[in-house]
Amino acid sequence: MNASSHSTAENSGLLDFAAVLARYRRLLILAPLAAGSLALGATYLMDPIYTAKVSFLPPQQQQSSSMSALASLGALSGLAGGLSGMKSPGDQYIGLMQSVNVQDRIVDKFKLMDVFKSEFRFQARRSLEANVRFALGKKDTMIAIEVDDKDPQRAADIANQYIVELRRLTNELALTEAQQRRVFFEAELKRTRDRLTQAQLALQGSGFNPSAIKAEPKTAAEEYARLRAETTAAEVSLQAMRRTLVDSASEIQRQNATIAALRAELRRIESADNTVGLSDYVSRYREYKYQESLFELFSKQYEMARLDEARDGGLLQVIDVATKPEYKSRPKRAMAALLTWFVTGMLILTGLMVVHLLTTIRQDPANRSKLDRIRLAWKGD
Repeated sequence: MNASSHSTAENSGLLDFAAVLARYRRLLILAPLAAGSLALGATYLMDPIYTAKVSFLPPQQQQSSSMSALASLGALSGLAGGLSGMKSPGDQYIGLMQSVNVQDRIVDKFKLMDVFKSEFRFQARRSLEANVRFALGKKDTMIAIEVDDKDPQRAADIANQYIVELRRLTNELALTEAQQRRVFFEAELKRTRDRLTQAQLALQGSGFNPSAIKAEPKTAAEEYARLRAETTAAEVSLQAMRRTLVDSASEIQRQNATIAALRAELRRIESADNTVGLSDYVSRYREYKYQESLFELFSKQYEMARLDEARDGGLLQVIDVATKPEYKSRPKRAMAALLTWFVTGMLILTGLMVVHLLTTIRQDPANRSKLDRIRLAWKGD
């Protein structure tokens, strides 16, 4: 078959299909119109749905003053690096609002089990999820909440209640960097306080006067060392004096009295219970000073974290408060009618094309035998 005959066949097929369309022109016009009219009428039987919207900015994770100070603390700087590398909190806050904790409180507050005619609480939660949408901005991290409801006032109240519940939950949980640091240092401060108390008790049990230790442990250690040094010096002087003087000399007697007084003072200091050596005291004193330094460090960081938390921890910046919608969001009557009209017209047009194609195939004797073989093969013969 040459090109001219092939083109002629195509034109003939198009003309035949145009004839079919002309034959069923009323169906093509009236059926979509009737379907669109029915769809338009059906929208008047549907309850109108109102949509309320609230938008807010979640607390931003930022480098606070205490984080800068924490980063300069050597070994603890790893904590600063771990906390400062947190991701954007937008998805986290959306997850909190979708939690069962928040949903159940909203279901109970607005009696949604009765509204949705739900027998079980999980059914009410599913209906609530189907009527709520969360959107997170890609550039500005702003979170928008849209709530659909038949009652416009209830839609606005539910949207605003999500903000209330989110604030409550963020106050109970450690989400921001400042809150996490506050929780960390609060726990460390408690443990260090306990260890400091134990170190102080151990230091007091090392054989030194408790009142002196309470006043200043370093003074007690230095006093003990001074007395031992003076005693040693006095004994050395006594040995030197004995080389030239007899034991009955007044100088020897005075030196013996001085040494006896120094030894008595040492015995008084060492006479406490559980007496141990000076080396044990030094180790206990060092442990005490170490725990004391940690306690002071954690106390400062805890207070700075509390200040940062009070400054930016949990402040949700509401941009648009949900108000009562003035007009329904759906059903969109014109859109429903036009869409039904278009879909119905396309379905009828497709059906006519298929019928015309099958009719054309059957009319060709060469194709008739092929159709018979297909029919027989389908039946299994």
